[in-house]
Amino acid sequence: MFVNHQIIIKVIGAIVLILGVAMIPPAIAAHVYDEQSSLHAFMATSLLLMLAGGFVSIKMRPHSIYLGYREGYIIVTLCWLCASLVGAVPYLASGFTDSFPDAFFESVSGFTTTGASTFDVEAMPNSITLWKVISHFLGGMGILVFAISILPAIGAGGQKIFKAEAPGPTVVKVATRISDSAKILYLTYIIFAVAEFILLNFSSMGVFDALINTLSSISASGHINHYAGIEYYDSAYVEFVIGVFLILTTINFVLYSSLIQGHWREFIASAELRAYLAIIAGASILVSWSLYANGSFTSVFSAARRGVFQVVAMATTTGYPTNGFTEWPTLCKMVLFILMFIGGCASSTGGAMKVVRILVMLKLISRGISKRLHPRSVVAVKLEGKAISSDTVSSITSFIMTYIVIFFISSIILSFQNLDFVTTITTSATFLADIGCNISDSGDIANNYALFSAPLKLYLSLLMIVGRLELFTIIILLSPKFWNPDR
Repeated sequence: MFVNHQIIIKVIGAIVLILGVAMIPPAIAAHVYDEQSSLHAFMATSLLLMLAGGFVSIKMRPHSIYLGYREGYIIVTLCWLCASLVGAVPYLASGFTDSFPDAFFESVSGFTTTGASTFDVEAMPNSITLWKVISHFLGGMGILVFAISILPAIGAGGQKIFKAEAPGPTVVKVATRISDSAKILYLTYIIFAVAEFILLNFSSMGVFDALINTLSSISASGHINHYAGIEYYDSAYVEFVIGVFLILTTINFVLYSSLIQGHWREFIASAELRAYLAIIAGASILVSWSLYANGSFTSVFSAARRGVFQVVAMATTTGYPTNGFTEWPTLCKMVLFILMFIGGCASSTGGAMKVVRILVMLKLISRGISKRLHPRSVVAVKLEGKAISSDTVSSITSFIMTYIVIFFISSIILSFQNLDFVTTITTSATFLADIGCNISDSGDIANNYALFSAPLKLYLSLLMIVGRLELFTIIILLSPKFWNPDR
């Protein structure tokens, strides 16, 4: 079995270099806020990473830039593990924590945009908080998608990496070259971030908080730096701006390319987009009505404001916790729990199963009913009037079944912590979907997981990576067939 080791090492070197550069802003923040231990940690780590990554990237000259699917899966897995390990260094080197499981958990939570934490968020130094949300931003569209956009040397093989990392059942190129597609996706992502940052600066929050909340929400991570979350600002304007950008960044980014090119009918005709917006609208009405009818809020406006924001937070897999939402009516919790599994659109920053897969699953159920009524009929699974290939349908079915199996296995493993039933299953669901917000009644902070043991924190870290890489990227590497030299 031939594996192009040189190109694998070169790409990993590029990722290390990118992470080294990404640590410069936190180092500047540490200097501005006079956080000396963090300053030394970020400066030393950044310098070391840039030297090591730059040396490997320049000196490693592969004889071939060919990348097969094996190399693609290996590169994605190793780069995400490498990024998670490197990302944990500032937490340890700054002295903020001396626990490797906690630091690794925090790093993985950052790059997978889960937003969960084991730390006291209000006790985090500003530089550490900034590093956490920068890791969110890098992981939002994919670390390697960013690398592809700036590494022309990867060439055509970049599509193998893109396929192994990009969220969604299929890879749709928005340009002839996959590197150009990556550039367009990241440019759209950055434009959204800049727009949200500007709009948040019109609110009462300061520049630093505006930056933190922008990088947190644009990546669908839901990181909070105040116990009260977004409610800390007590601003309907802030909630509206963040809510709008949560939805915008969890819509399929390929549709934005169509919109820019003037193909607005393709944007409007998207079955996934319409279904996604319908799910959010329907869930918002149901949750808001339940909150008002059960007396959780005394006014329709308050019920709608809290209900809609929490629905958007869950549907986009961002997971911002609303203060006291764990005491909401059971109907609200059930709706939010279901949203955890659905998630956002394909090729977006959202996690979970993705709306397009749910649509195909419903089409399959519909076809099954038709076949029972008319056994001899030939019924194709169609989306937007086009028949979906049997390979794609099979892939989606396998994904959904694997997702459910991993969810149940993870629930069993987490049960060793001996927490209550609801906490156990919602924790399993939230980490597999990379949401980070628990809807159980346990704990004072909805996305703090300090109560778990060190081994389970490491397992949750692995679960976050598995969920972020859409299950099969990791599972394939565990298959003996993958390493069989005769295949």
